[in-house]
Amino acid sequence: MPLAVQIERPGGIDEMKLVELPVGEPGPGQVRIRHQAIGLNFIDVYQRTGLYPLPMPLTLGMEGAGIVEAVGEGVTHLRPGDRAAYASNPPGSYSEARVMPALAVCRLPDDIGFETGAAMMLKGLTAQYLLRKTLPAEGLQPGDHILWHAAAGGVGLIACQWAKALGYRLIATAGSEEKCALALANGAAAAINYRAEDFAERVNALTGGRGVKVVYDSVGKDTWEGSLKCLRPFGLMASFGNASGPVPPFAPAVLAAKCLYVTRATLFAHIATRERCQQMADELFAVVRSGQVKIHIDQRFPLAEVRAAHEALEARKTTGSTILTL
Repeated sequence: MPLAVQIERPGGIDEMKLVELPVGEPGPGQVRIRHQAIGLNFIDVYQRTGLYPLPMPLTLGMEGAGIVEAVGEGVTHLRPGDRAAYASNPPGSYSEARVMPALAVCRLPDDIGFETGAAMMLKGLTAQYLLRKTLPAEGLQPGDHILWHAAAGGVGLIACQWAKALGYRLIATAGSEEKCALALANGAAAAINYRAEDFAERVNALTGGRGVKVVYDSVGKDTWEGSLKCLRPFGLMASFGNASGPVPPFAPAVLAAKCLYVTRATLFAHIATRERCQQMADELFAVVRSGQVKIHIDQRFPLAEVRAAHEALEARKTTGSTILTL
């Protein structure tokens, strides 16, 4: 039987066990896919620890690429033998093979490799819906400043490049000088080591005191208050992650002085229909195939070494994308 990484209860990295699981045949609206590479994301940590509660036992993983082995009734956009990649609910990509909903599984262009496909779908589609759909009330125009936290991570490096292609001046934050240099090399207009200086003060200086139109924040608790200081009037605080912990409850009145907007954005609301998911994937594939966005795979771990992969991710020792290999 195929191997998979499963947890019986929420907890630390020791809860992850490599087990044999039956796969079976796809039902209506499903496909069976045999993975060639698996994407690793911080949401996997949230699900493993129980920050995002899910039924147990749970096979982790939201992103992968491989070959379609079988399709269920009603699936018309995929056929057995197709190369495919996805970011999808429910979890289950930490496995050699799985049956899953076909809705968010997309055919992978022949000139994009399986490892790249596995590393780009959740992260690239996240960058797509943020930069293209999660916009401030006044919109974004070329030349506008935006602030992106954790810019040397998998989503961040894609965003640095894509924002540059769109003409935005992306101000990056990261936790070391090396990570700041990586963000700059990938198109950021400026980079701030938030461990060495006050990022809100630096953003104020970089924007001539005006602030940014939008902050894209996957860090959460540690950057929340500083991010609000960075926003100009009518600016948007787009929270899409909790790497430092969830944002604590706050009074809406803190937004009043500058009439700020706040959203808690999620990818899976955006890819809830087949048509929208494919449109977003097509745009992602196009920007990668054009060379405007390159997918950085900076860490590779065998599936059996998934504990080491999670340990590196939680310690913020990773840059770019991390994949599990088979």
